[in-house]
Amino acid sequence: MVQIISKPLTLQEFLQQPETKPASEYINGEIIQKPMPKGRHSRLQGKLCATINQVAESAKIAYAFPELRCTFGGRSIVPDVAVFQWERIPFTAEGNVPDNFDLPPDWTIKILSPEQRPNKVLGNILHCLEHGCRLGWFVDPDDLSILFLQPQQQPVLCQGEQALPVLPELKLTLTVNQVFDWLKMR
Repeated sequence: MVQIISKPLTLQEFLQQPETKPASEYINGEIIQKPMPKGRHSRLQGKLCATINQVAESAKIAYAFPELRCTFGGRSIVPDVAVFQWERIPFTAEGNVPDNFDLPPDWTIKILSPEQRPNKVLGNILHCLEHGCRLGWFVDPDDLSILFLQPQQQPVLCQGEQALPVLPELKLTLTVNQVFDWLKMR
């Protein structure tokens, strides 16, 4: 992650700033710009969103948003994939998806990029879990592993043919190998 050095801003001042590309996050009073997604990251993010939405959207169970800014608990973060149960999506009065999500996702997925510090990424997942998120995945493409986290439980390292835990209301079965096989496109 690239840290942007500037005078300290409050969360509200940060939210008034123009968006950056790639997105910046507000964590513990610091503004940290996420690295630009590269090939593996982009592929995994796209396939995860598509796979989750294929089983969840039409039944209005949940929706997986890529790169959605979520502001809660004194932070403003941008998970690689933020999954919200349908009834928790804060639709507008017209039934549209709003611009601002001031709540944690039900399931947060972070895909580690080579430029990122693992503990900063894990810190965002833990922050989500502390504020009501039910499930976190920490995806490491170099290690071909996925760390599965739930509130107040020991993390579980998943590899190979291990089935990955998902939100219980989703009819979705994925193994670690299936997720990383998405990287093979030839």
